Amino acid sequence: MRVYLDNAATTPIAPEVFEAMVPFLKNEFGNPSSTHSFGRQAKGTIETSRRKVASLIHSKPSEIIFTSGGTEADNMAFSIAINELGVKRVITSEIEHHAVIHTAEDVCKKNALEFALVKLLPNGHVDLAHLEELLANSDKKTLVSLMHGNNEIGNLLPLERVSEICRKYNAYFHSDTVQTMAHYNFDLSKLDIDFITGAAHKFHGPKGVGFLYIKNNIKGLPFIHGGSQERGLRGGTENLYGIVGLAKAMEIAYEDLEAHQNHVQGLKSHMISELKKNIDDVGFHGDIKPENSLYTVINVCLPKTSKSAMLLFTLDLKGVACSGGSACTSGSAKGSHVLEGIKADTTKPNVRFSFSRYTTKEEVDFAVTVLKEVFEKELVD
Repeated sequence: MRVYLDNAATTPIAPEVFEAMVPFLKNEFGNPSSTHSFGRQAKGTIETSRRKVASLIHSKPSEIIFTSGGTEADNMAFSIAINELGVKRVITSEIEHHAVIHTAEDVCKKNALEFALVKLLPNGHVDLAHLEELLANSDKKTLVSLMHGNNEIGNLLPLERVSEICRKYNAYFHSDTVQTMAHYNFDLSKLDIDFITGAAHKFHGPKGVGFLYIKNNIKGLPFIHGGSQERGLRGGTENLYGIVGLAKAMEIAYEDLEAHQNHVQGLKSHMISELKKNIDDVGFHGDIKPENSLYTVINVCLPKTSKSAMLLFTLDLKGVACSGGSACTSGSAKGSHVLEGIKADTTKPNVRFSFSRYTTKEEVDFAVTVLKEVFEKELVD
């Protein structure tokens, strides 16, 4: 068997999504900025996709800006907050995705802004009391940027509560929702938030396309110059077939979201149970309670082994694809900044398994069996 359990890094494209994209790869190829019929057809397709995305998260079409993915969307949110909204201070956490934490550090340094980190609780959740304290102790115009679902340990942020705290102190609120978009319901007609992000390849869409939601009363200056596309914020010819694929993938996800959630949460709970039964001294990073945790991700702390450095490679050779953390840092010699941020025991091997709608119980069982064999062999050796 070859088992793919790294869906937090990327997901396989859904067959229905591929089929929806094919006409725009072959025949319907017009430039959306052209005024002839080919261009008008392409432009109409983009706007239909925009309306579809907006309807699924209960926003307005004008609040959706298509991007190359979640990283660009995060960067665009910071750019608008600083250059248009006049933000003078950024509050974030040390376990954010690098698309946020590195961007926050960079823009604060370049623009001489105040940079603050909110404390974390022992289980990896954001200390909301400390967030409120940080906001209460300064009258500077502030952007709070905290991710909805952590991509490495799975902890969920209570968006509504953080929104209430931000509004109490007149702060802007951005949340990287790349790991949770199309995995949870979002009602932006009720949730008071300024920016959220999405990336199609995290929910069985194509790579290279995503979006930024910008609350309708916020205007922005161009993030990419050179054209008037995307409300003048992002110059350049639109990724037509990518946008079609994104909208289709979101549509499919929200058609049977509850069934998808139940299926994947069942796999996660099953894997936790089987790992506890089969591997001594196994542990889990973050909060694994279903109500507080992203159902697609589990971060496992395994017993010490002389072959810890080769564990991921060994699992891969035995047919199990997983990761030690974010795919964006997998080629780095540095350890996980998330595990470091929550003071996890990094002397033990830590593995992230992540699931999708296509993952099966048999695949989970196979992964557990392989892990068990690896550690049993270690004891024999």
